[in-house]
Amino acid sequence: MSHDRLPPHPPSHRVDLGCFHVGGLNPLFLIAGPCVLESREHALRHAEAIHSITQKLEMPLIFKSSFDKANRTALSSYRGPGLDEGLSWLAAVKDATGLPVLTDIHEPSQASAAAEVVDILQIPAFLCRQTDLLVAAAHTGKPVNIKKAQFLAGEDMAHPRTKVIESGNDKVLLTERGNSFGYGSLVVDFGNLVSMRSLGSPVIFDATHSVQRPGGGANTTSGDRSLVAPLARAAVAVGIDGLFVEVHENPDQAPSDGPNIVPLAWLESLLQSLLLLQETRNSLPGIGS
Repeated sequence: MSHDRLPPHPPSHRVDLGCFHVGGLNPLFLIAGPCVLESREHALRHAEAIHSITQKLEMPLIFKSSFDKANRTALSSYRGPGLDEGLSWLAAVKDATGLPVLTDIHEPSQASAAAEVVDILQIPAFLCRQTDLLVAAAHTGKPVNIKKAQFLAGEDMAHPRTKVIESGNDKVLLTERGNSFGYGSLVVDFGNLVSMRSLGSPVIFDATHSVQRPGGGANTTSGDRSLVAPLARAAVAVGIDGLFVEVHENPDQAPSDGPNIVPLAWLESLLQSLLLLQETRNSLPGIGS
C-alpha cells in the first residue's frame, strides 16, 4: 500500500428528503429555527427571515422548532404549545414559505400525528436508544434525524441507526451534539463525525447544543454562544453534510436555550464563512467529498 497520499474520506450515502437530497456530494444544508415554538407569528417571522438569508446564499434550508421541550430543567420552564397547536403552527410555516420542517417527538404516540405535517422527525439525544420511539418514527416513512446521546461514542450510533433501517426506513440522518464532560459542560470529539459518517448516513453537526452547559443556570441550562462559530468551522473542516443551529431574533429573551442560541443578526456572516470553508475543503486532494 502506498503511503504518499492521504486515505480517501468517502461521502455519506444520499438521502431523499422529498424537497431535496442531502449527503453524497450534495451541498451543505442547514437546519435552523427557534428552539421552541413561541407563537404562530414568531415562527413565521423567523422562518421567513432565515429563508431570505439561505436563498441569498443558495443554501438548502429545513426549518426547525419544537412543539414541546420535554426535558426542561425546571417544572416552571416553558415547554411549548403542545402537539396539536404546535403542528398547526408548523403547517402554517410550510404553507407560507414552502420550506420543509422538522420537529422532535418524545413518545411513540406522537410519531404518526407529527408525520402528517412535518418532513423530518427528530429523535432527541436523551431518547436515541428508545426502541419503540425509533420504530414508530421509522414506520411513518419520513426521514428520521437521530441526535447522538451525550453519553455515546460516534460508533455507538450504529445501533439506533440499524433499528430504524431494520424497521423498513433507510432515510436516516445522524447528528452530533457533544458529549458530557464533568458535571456542567459538554465537549465535542470531532472524531465522532468521522465515525458516524463511516456508518453511511448523512451527518449533521449541532453547533448550538454543543455549547450548552447543562445545569449551568439557576434553574436552566446555560451555554456560550461565542463558541458556536469556531466549533462549526471545525466541523465543516472535518466533514459534515449539514449544520444545525438554533436561531432567535433576541436570544436573551428566548424561553429555552437562550445562552447558546445564535442571534439572527449573526446568521448570514456565520453561514458565509462556513460555505467558503466548505468550498476550500472540497478542493483539497484526498478529501473525496
